[in-house]
Amino acid sequence: MTIDQDRLDALLGRFVTDVGAGFHAVNAVIGDRLGLYQALAAVMPATPEDVARHAGVDERHVREWLSGQAAGGYVTYDPDTERFSLTEEQAFLLAAPDGMQAAAAFHLPVALARNVEPVTEAVRTGSGFAWHRHDPELFEGTERFFRPGYAAALVPAWIPALDGVEERLRTGARVADVGCGHGASSLLMAQAYPATTVTGFDYHRGSVEVAGKRAGDAGLGHRVSFEVASAADFPGSGYDLVTVFDALHDMPDPLAAARHVREALADDGVFMLVEPFAGDRLEDNLNPVGRLYYTASTAICVAHSKTAPPATALGAQAGEARLTALLREAGFTRVRRAASTPFNLVLEARP
Repeated sequence: MTIDQDRLDALLGRFVTDVGAGFHAVNAVIGDRLGLYQALAAVMPATPEDVARHAGVDERHVREWLSGQAAGGYVTYDPDTERFSLTEEQAFLLAAPDGMQAAAAFHLPVALARNVEPVTEAVRTGSGFAWHRHDPELFEGTERFFRPGYAAALVPAWIPALDGVEERLRTGARVADVGCGHGASSLLMAQAYPATTVTGFDYHRGSVEVAGKRAGDAGLGHRVSFEVASAADFPGSGYDLVTVFDALHDMPDPLAAARHVREALADDGVFMLVEPFAGDRLEDNLNPVGRLYYTASTAICVAHSKTAPPATALGAQAGEARLTALLREAGFTRVRRAASTPFNLVLEARP
């Protein structure tokens, strides 16, 4: 075996980065749970003692936590004053109530790790690991990971990109939000379009209960409701708009789900399918976003899709061409890309 030392060193560098990221994920969840990012934002430039006092936690742990965050570039350290702070960008990413709250995304791998043994067995046998079997922290992390992107783009950009849909929502429409999870997308649409009624459907009862509570807390219970139902048999017909956000690829039978959406739509209704962004070829996705989606998909998306026949396992990087072909097979005659971001692909499908 002939080892190229430069290549080995580069690979080891990536390895050290990734191992550090694993520990960083745990620390980010700790910081998110204890409000450490917000505490730093409130008292910066700050010593570890300042942050610990404001957050009501142990100073020695905070000193180590802040040092690790600074080494990772998530907070800023000034060696002259020996104080920590957040730049405007760091604060928007991590601490601002109306910012990205990106630390919440780390709840996903941490929650997934709690079931690493049965997920490993599912990968070995191909038997699958169902969504509802995951630790509830995974559901929270999923909502908090996707919601900022929906809040930034759904009403301002994605819905206006659908031909004639925004006007229908403004004047009053019926919307089905399928695979709604905790209801983030459903609530955003209900808040933006007071004349429209939204019904969210999800097979996971626990998520439906959380969504219903959030609708009540937001004062939207009279216009948005949530029901337990799968994508292939949710009730109702004549919907003006049916949406599926980052969920079709997880389903064991996405074709049956798409066919049922087609049947549930009004003759002039629209299906808005939002999926993780991906190119159509593997080599198009060999980048940081692709790595994020492929690795999450292995243990979450493909694993759930393998739990029931036909176990299609589209995966989180299905790509526009494959999704378009599936929608056409389901009976949609007009499919187009309406919008995209670095993280999402938005398709508009019509009967």
